[in-house]
Amino acid sequence: MLPSIGRGIKRSGSTKRTMVNPLRLIYPTLAWLLLLTSVASLADIGTIEVDRFIQSARDQIGITLGYDPTYRVIAYPNGDVPIATGVCTDVVTRALREQKIDLQKLVHDDMRGNFARYPTRWGLKRPDKNIDHRRVPNLMTFLARKQAELPITLRAADYSPGDIVTWDLGGGITHIGIVSKRKIRLGIPLVIHNIGRGTQEENILFRYKIIGHYRLKS
Repeated sequence: MLPSIGRGIKRSGSTKRTMVNPLRLIYPTLAWLLLLTSVASLADIGTIEVDRFIQSARDQIGITLGYDPTYRVIAYPNGDVPIATGVCTDVVTRALREQKIDLQKLVHDDMRGNFARYPTRWGLKRPDKNIDHRRVPNLMTFLARKQAELPITLRAADYSPGDIVTWDLGGGITHIGIVSKRKIRLGIPLVIHNIGRGTQEENILFRYKIIGHYRLKS
């Protein structure tokens, strides 16, 4: 237990000593520091042009033809694996880079200062700029920390073009994609993603369990 600090208070000519818990003196300072840290961590990553974001993702169709989750050492910043292949996260990363937003650097910078806030399922003890931005749980954490998170619903109207959605495919496998402007007759938007056959634009929004819904500033 922490010792209390005595403080004299004069009442009717006498002095009465009251005990002040030092935590009451410390908490306001800690709260302020935590607020500053939180605000700093939620700095804007930049704004996007939604139509351009979607088109940049769609432009990968017919070019990214395969799926390869192999760990690769890539350049930093703006590193990438060969455009003909990649994983689901690469679709998002490549589309954002067309607007000078580099998820590789942004995620790496945030993880360097906040590593404990990110998932630890891979057993790493420090950030890895080659792979961190290519893992769906890390992107989910990053986007939530940037205040981009939106409610998860089963209403198609709640998902706007350019929204980023993540899914649980089962068996511990997660997935990510971009909501398209194109819709099927029921009003359900298509999704641009790479689930194993290269980049495609498909009706998968409600095919799997949605675990994340995000929207960048535009």
